[in-house]
Amino acid sequence: MANNCNLVNVLCVFLVLTLFHNPITVAGQNTPVVALFTFGDSNFDAGNKQTLTRALVAQGFWPYGKSRDDPNGKFSDGLITPDFVAKFMKIPLVIPPALQPNVNVSRGASFAVADATLLGAPVESLTLNQQVRKFNQMKAANWNDDFVKKSVFMIYIGANDYLNFTKNNPNADASAQQAFVTSVTNKLKNDISLLYSSGASKFVIQTLAPLGCLPIVRQDYNTGMDQCYEKLNDLAKQHNEKIGPMLNEMARTTPGFQFTVFDFYNAILTRTQRNANFRFFVTNASCCGVGTHDAYGCGLPNVHSRLCEYQRSYLFFDGRHNTEKAQEMFGHLLFGADTNVVQPMNVRELVVYPVDEPMREFWVPPTTSATVQASDSSSSSSRGYEYY
Repeated sequence: MANNCNLVNVLCVFLVLTLFHNPITVAGQNTPVVALFTFGDSNFDAGNKQTLTRALVAQGFWPYGKSRDDPNGKFSDGLITPDFVAKFMKIPLVIPPALQPNVNVSRGASFAVADATLLGAPVESLTLNQQVRKFNQMKAANWNDDFVKKSVFMIYIGANDYLNFTKNNPNADASAQQAFVTSVTNKLKNDISLLYSSGASKFVIQTLAPLGCLPIVRQDYNTGMDQCYEKLNDLAKQHNEKIGPMLNEMARTTPGFQFTVFDFYNAILTRTQRNANFRFFVTNASCCGVGTHDAYGCGLPNVHSRLCEYQRSYLFFDGRHNTEKAQEMFGHLLFGADTNVVQPMNVRELVVYPVDEPMREFWVPPTTSATVQASDSSSSSSRGYEYY
């Protein structure tokens, strides 16, 4: 009997040592001290647009920041998705805008700027390539190579490319659309490669939202309350279909390259189609703005914007950016969701995945994909002041 007890004790000790020897098994239990760097457009902009332009930026004024009573240049009524991811990563600092002088960038920075694109030369903004080059300029003085390699790099960009393309080429045929998608995704791959050559190895890529369902797009293209603009949704889907295979190839051919993909497209669609399940009352119009979908002019001094009574019942705060409530949901999905939402691993697992170790799993095409319904369950003539 004593021998059996001793054997059990030995096995227990062996099991404990095995578990704690493998950081993947105990993902998230001891979060490494790393940084979070974000790149892209207004969805991840932490205030860089305010620094880059001489004009007054509406996001620096109320009602932006309404939920926190802190209008600080972020495109939301409060915090944005990277803020929540940083919190879950145990980063004690707010991720600051990299272009703002005298900020603490010791645990990361946002290089994202509103109106950013992959192609072209955006006015008073930066392309992703320029953002990466700005990171390179700041790197030597702020972060060593080992720290950069262990840190997480989040990217969301491309929406402005497709919005501009559709506006400037309303009659583009299928071949022209495919060629443009190829140009955009090839440039994305090149810019990710540039970031990798700068020392980054852990990437979080967020797919594009269903652009045709943004309130500003519904308003601009007169879709009504129940329909999305399918031409832009199709472009977003074509773009997103290329992301996973592209990153798989990079992980297989580039030493130490690690990644995950957040299915932002379907995260938005799910909340649009099954809004009650997520306690959103309105998903087809904005909380703040003017127009048929209240999608234009939030915060602009010369626009008399309507402001909803309770922003937490809305999926969108302004014409194209989500409320803090939605942003927090996306942060939770990124950090801890299953592979049907973020794959091949979530951010929590990516953070502790051993540096330089080849990936064991790769992105696979989803078995099912949400589609926009002809009748949108979120439509409501009351514009929703229900409380949740």
